[in-house]
Amino acid sequence: MTTPSQGILVAPGSARAQRNASFRRLIEPYLYLLPAVLLIGLVLLVPLIIGIAYSFQSIQLLRPFNDGWVGLENFQTLWDDAKFWIALRNTVWWTLGSVVLQFGLGLGLALLLNDKFRGKGFVQSLVFLPWAVPAFLVALTWAWLLNPVIGPISHWLFAAGLLSEPYNILGDPQLALWGPIVANVWLGIPFFAITMLAALQSIPGELYEAADIDGATAWQSFTKITLPFLAPMIVITVMLRTIWIATFADLIFVMTGGGPANSTQILSTYIFTTAFRKLDFGYASAIAVALLLILLLYALVLLRVRKALLRVS
Repeated sequence: MTTPSQGILVAPGSARAQRNASFRRLIEPYLYLLPAVLLIGLVLLVPLIIGIAYSFQSIQLLRPFNDGWVGLENFQTLWDDAKFWIALRNTVWWTLGSVVLQFGLGLGLALLLNDKFRGKGFVQSLVFLPWAVPAFLVALTWAWLLNPVIGPISHWLFAAGLLSEPYNILGDPQLALWGPIVANVWLGIPFFAITMLAALQSIPGELYEAADIDGATAWQSFTKITLPFLAPMIVITVMLRTIWIATFADLIFVMTGGGPANSTQILSTYIFTTAFRKLDFGYASAIAVALLLILLLYALVLLRVRKALLRVS
């Protein structure tokens, strides 16, 4: 076979071999990715699809003969469920309080650890220690600390004049949610400290040197240099941490079980109790789908904010 432009003879079999080699090179990367894609599909997508399908069905193990497709009935029940709205309100406060305190304290620690000082390695090990402790042990420890009989915190608050008497804070509907929030803040500070410290160390030092030459104060350097560089990282870490905390039921379930009087019940614990105590998997799936939609909307908003920040920077 002769090419028109060059007049070079190419055997038909050779041309076919070249096409096969090009095809193999084209699909080879996808073959390498196929096992990971299949694993992700089996672990994430299949349970997600099954869970969404369950939300449109009645699946109650205690009433096996009433199972079947019910359409939007679970979501209609959800709209009229007072416990759902209480859990949603508690979820907002639980997530907001945890994220704000974790971020503020984590950023402060990152700024301190970004400077050179004696014993920095030891301080870093102490700061990152809570991240290595299992959440179950954190919940038990803080439940013990808040216990008025064997724990010191309620006695310290009484001595400081913040409590009228040492009593069980986790049994007070007005204050109970703050117990798991404080435990969650202690557990989650290292996440922000680590990520913010890594972002701080990527900022060019020449910018701070130029700011010092121009006579900028520490606050001006922080607001004009540090925060603009950290903004994209702040958005993505806050988004990830918010999603994790909103779906994190371990601390509350161990410390309070959602009580007293649903004052610490959040959506993730409500899903768990509905599914594994009431054995109503259809309604629990409907709650989970509602939480999924709320978090998806939140993530889309923050991703748009991050995209705008990256465009500006």
